[in-house]
Amino acid sequence: MNRGVAHVTSHGMDTDVSILPSNLPIPTDDGACDHLPGAPLPRVLLPSTAGGTVDLSAIARTTVLYIYPISGPTNDDLPDGWDAIPGARGCTPQACAFRDHHRELESLDASVYGLSTQSTAYQMSEIARLHLPFPLLSDELLQFATALRLPHIGVKVQGRTVLKRVTLVCGAGVIRKVFYPVFPPDKNADEVIAWLKANPSRSAS
Repeated sequence: MNRGVAHVTSHGMDTDVSILPSNLPIPTDDGACDHLPGAPLPRVLLPSTAGGTVDLSAIARTTVLYIYPISGPTNDDLPDGWDAIPGARGCTPQACAFRDHHRELESLDASVYGLSTQSTAYQMSEIARLHLPFPLLSDELLQFATALRLPHIGVKVQGRTVLKRVTLVCGAGVIRKVFYPVFPPDKNADEVIAWLKANPSRSAS
């Protein structure tokens, strides 16, 4: 299901960021997230597109948090050389996959959030563009990323630090499962669902 992700640029070329190029480099596990399994979530108030703030550490329910670098409506919004960075490309396909599997994730007693360092105002446009049924959280100040020592991509986008793609399954303030590296990003929701089915939370069992 692709809703509202195809656009025509000023160059007259149709660009669809929901389609992953076939020749993307595959990221390798550099060990940057080895410290995360079993780690407590930091008490950070993250601005939410649903309004107010969210403290992920205070949520008892199973929570799926997919962390992504940047999202934009067309390929022209991506930095030069973006596709050559392993694991960078694919934020829209990943978000759309979690959107399309949202009901199944809810049936598994799991809440879903996306997180990036983009502003809440920008993320609101992403909610509207992609029709996302779950909130996006902004770590624009890098408080959450710094506390968890999350890996970031070594290039800045419009002066902004952007995080590497990693997905966390959390519960009662603790990280239960880490997906890193995430590739291909459009299959991440399937991987999370398979893990949740094999590892039900105590509240769901």
